[in-house]
Amino acid sequence: MRSIRTSSSRSGGRRRAVLAATGLVAALALTATACNGSGDDKADGQAGAGASQAADGHGKVQVPADIADKLKKHGIDAGEWQDGGWKNWDKDKWLSDAKDFVNPVIAGLWKPERMKSAKEANKTVTTKDAAADTGVSDPEPRPVEATAEKTPYHHFAAPVGKVFFDSPEGSMVCSGTVIKDVNHPGKSNLVWTAGHCVHAGKGGGWYRNIAFVPAYNDLGKSESELSNASSSEIAPYGAWWANWASTSNEWIQGGSETGGDGAAYDYAVLHVKPESGSKSLEETVGAALDVDFSAPSATEVNTMGAWGYPAAPPFNGLKMFKCLDRPGRLSLNPSLPSMYRIGCTMTGGSSGGGWFRVVNGKTELVSNTSIGPITNTWLAGPQLGTEAEALYQNMSRTYGGR
Repeated sequence: MRSIRTSSSRSGGRRRAVLAATGLVAALALTATACNGSGDDKADGQAGAGASQAADGHGKVQVPADIADKLKKHGIDAGEWQDGGWKNWDKDKWLSDAKDFVNPVIAGLWKPERMKSAKEANKTVTTKDAAADTGVSDPEPRPVEATAEKTPYHHFAAPVGKVFFDSPEGSMVCSGTVIKDVNHPGKSNLVWTAGHCVHAGKGGGWYRNIAFVPAYNDLGKSESELSNASSSEIAPYGAWWANWASTSNEWIQGGSETGGDGAAYDYAVLHVKPESGSKSLEETVGAALDVDFSAPSATEVNTMGAWGYPAAPPFNGLKMFKCLDRPGRLSLNPSLPSMYRIGCTMTGGSSGGGWFRVVNGKTELVSNTSIGPITNTWLAGPQLGTEAEALYQNMSRTYGGR
């Protein structure tokens, strides 16, 4: 998550009602099928590729012509890109515009050790005290201790996984959620995450080698137990590479590593595909969640839950955690929509992880982790309104069937 410094005072703070291990948690578990995490339907644990990619007859994955042409337009050779040219983060090589997203597969890049070494996408900065803003903010919530999700993850939180990507600072990690595709029911290849997990915001560009790993470390094994882990243990359903990504124009044009700039629009949707096979992500994982774009007021919601893979100390990014709390409002700028805020001790790496609530007995994604204080006592996420829905619908219509 992107961190902001706020006042440590909690005077006037109200105690939050925390949901027991029923209701929201139970509803989430019911979104998973009865799959056992093994068998022929699983991905092979290797890095995935877009469906339009093909082998050259010798097993080497080729960059699709349209992607190669897009790279060439910007003076980038596709072959050199795959051989390490992607590490060139010169400003003239760092594609930024929404239309310029490219993410050609580099087969075998995301090996287990590289996944484990990826750092949290955590932006620790100093900014003004949010309480000094003239917008409406509720009192800072009391911390809610993050609790470990039950294993196997594919049964209790099947839609949740990790998002890996490369940035100028090195290999990074966020969290993400498999969501339903209204135009392709039962066959979604869409993943919801945070905008700052795919694009650096104002003055930056798209991150590279973006991949989603559902049910990462499915059995929740410790670091020592994973010392010689196979790909199938780390990535039971494989790594699904993003062949397209969309985030808000507000994030691209105004997102910042400092403070909460762009945080109210800090969300993104990935379209992913496996390296081989024809089954969708939803079919493979056996679960996907609807997204609630009604942007309900925090005062109307009794409980929200945030899921993710926190990676900054005291966590190490190997296990899935969750926090359940009654949301409040956080305003960083009176001209922008207020954000949801809950007490939670999850740290960087949980960025992009879905926030869920139960509506008429059905679990829906209602936000994602965006920012939190350097003290790691709470998280905040954007309200998902008409702008977020338009981004999602465009992604579904334009790329969903690919």
